[in-house]
Amino acid sequence: NADLRGNLETQIANVADELAYTTHDLDDGLRSGMITPHMLDGIALWEILRETYKWRGPILDDIERHRMIRQLVGIMVTDMIEATDRRLRDSKAKSAIDVQKLKQNVIGYSEEMQRRNRELKDFLYKNLYRHYRVTRMQVKAERLISDIFNLYCSEPMMLPDTTQVNIEKRGLERTICDYIAGMTDRYAIEEHQRLFNPLEKP
Repeated sequence: NADLRGNLETQIANVADELAYTTHDLDDGLRSGMITPHMLDGIALWEILRETYKWRGPILDDIERHRMIRQLVGIMVTDMIEATDRRLRDSKAKSAIDVQKLKQNVIGYSEEMQRRNRELKDFLYKNLYRHYRVTRMQVKAERLISDIFNLYCSEPMMLPDTTQVNIEKRGLERTICDYIAGMTDRYAIEEHQRLFNPLEKP
């Protein structure tokens, strides 16, 4: 039904995925050195985290970083649970279908946490996602996947036999997309080498 919102499981999955990406990216940025603790000064969630963890800096070692990221996840999850509970009670919904008929999702952060989360995501966008090293990696990854996809499209016989059997049922492009989607980063890089490097064994 087009008028129904996603069920609770879907809403939870969407928020959980977004939370995982944000905290993982912050962790990656700090670990790689593309983000330093000093750069985060003034970011509300970081200030709350520093105060909660009693971190005074200036050096953030691996153990402290791991614990603080875990603490951040805890803070955000707690807010989400409390805000969701309030929305559910206020909605007067009596069933799962009632929840799906509401005008907005019930699973989510409080308004204050939404602002803080947006501030952190904006920071990550400006300081991590637009970083030249990340951009280079993204461009290389897109080129690699595009190369593999285009070669398989023009030479389907280069696909493994177990994958080729799906072409008639699913179609060539869908079969190739599914096959590439199942690759790990390392496997995709190795496959690109096998397909395009004449010195590599097929």
